[in-house]
Amino acid sequence: MRAVWLKGFGGPEVLVPGEAPDPVPAEGQVLIEVAFANITFVETQMRAGTGPAPVRLEPPVIPGNGVGGVVTAVGAGVDGALAGRRVVSSTGGSGAYAEKVAVDAKALFDVPDGLALDDAVALLADGRTAVMMLDAAGPRPGERVLVEAAAGGVGTLLVQLAKERGATVVAAAGGAHKTEVPLRLGADEAVDYREPGWSKKLGELDVVFDGVGGDVAREAFTLLRGGGRMVSFGLASGEWADIPDEEAARRGVVLVRPSATPERLREFTISALEEAARGRLRPVIGQRFPLDGAADAHRGIESRSTVGKTLLEVRPS
Repeated sequence: MRAVWLKGFGGPEVLVPGEAPDPVPAEGQVLIEVAFANITFVETQMRAGTGPAPVRLEPPVIPGNGVGGVVTAVGAGVDGALAGRRVVSSTGGSGAYAEKVAVDAKALFDVPDGLALDDAVALLADGRTAVMMLDAAGPRPGERVLVEAAAGGVGTLLVQLAKERGATVVAAAGGAHKTEVPLRLGADEAVDYREPGWSKKLGELDVVFDGVGGDVAREAFTLLRGGGRMVSFGLASGEWADIPDEEAARRGVVLVRPSATPERLREFTISALEEAARGRLRPVIGQRFPLDGAADAHRGIESRSTVGKTLLEVRPS
């Protein structure tokens, strides 16, 4: 099968297309013929050998942690009725940038009827994160909510979810071309956080969904009124906000640090998929690359030129 190999840690050029043995599903596993692979910002950090990473890769290895496709074979102990189903799944941290992958059958999510497979893959990681952040911060009708990195994969979903809750949504994105994206999704206002004085346009806030970290997050924190909540889902700046708990307590602001059991995380993923199938949540797939273009996909993400989700089209249907 065709695959992309991580040959070592470094720039995007260490992602090299090549051949790999076809995987065989072990006991408790299924084999997925991959149509689309999900790419996340964290994967670019893992490739570079820097930043937070739940799984440490050891080159040479096929990277990638999210796929969508059709089950073509099952291992021992797995219900044969799974064969032929459209599914999305995490891979455990590696193996996604390939035409086929063997995954734990318990990690599968059925793609609901009416939901396109590429949309389901776009929601696999980002949808779970967005629903979890929304649950943790609990925006209420009429509250003023800031979504940072609002043109990104998670941010575009949070804009929609917060609006569905009845909140007034202010979107912050890095670049004038990116501020247009959340406005098309229903955001009430949008600002470019790269412009000097951007925060002066916002007024007081009740909730901050922090997807940038660093100075942007610290500036947004100062706008929260008493009883406000701030929850972080990303660090596009390369660093967390690191706001002292004592400062938050002094201002009457809650720094929300969500946690969830594996069962709860599964519920968040299913919720995102079902909301999308009902037409109430729409992932923005801003870029698509062929499997052999994985290095170009990483370059695009690192250059901050991308919007929404980035997918590899492995065997698009």
